[in-house]
Amino acid sequence: MEVKKSNRKEEQPNKTGFPIPVENYRMILIGFGIVVLGFVLMMGGGSDDPNVFSYAIFSFRRITLAPVVVLFGFAFVFWAIIRKPKNKE
Repeated sequence: MEVKKSNRKEEQPNKTGFPIPVENYRMILIGFGIVVLGFVLMMGGGSDDPNVFSYAIFSFRRITLAPVVVLFGFAFVFWAIIRKPKNKE
């Protein structure tokens, strides 16, 4: 009785190229753009005079909208990284 040894290097196909396809890199860049947009939406609302308090920092845009946009951007980047590209074959 003969026992065959498995050689894993022969069984695996030789894949060359980037681990993440080019389309996914584009989506990652779009996601980072969304994150930057969210941080831009958070900016401002301060007072020029340090003795005067400005309630503009508590606006809907800075408290609610901007953090949601940032979280959506991070989720989009995560999705772009794990997304499996469609086969063109």
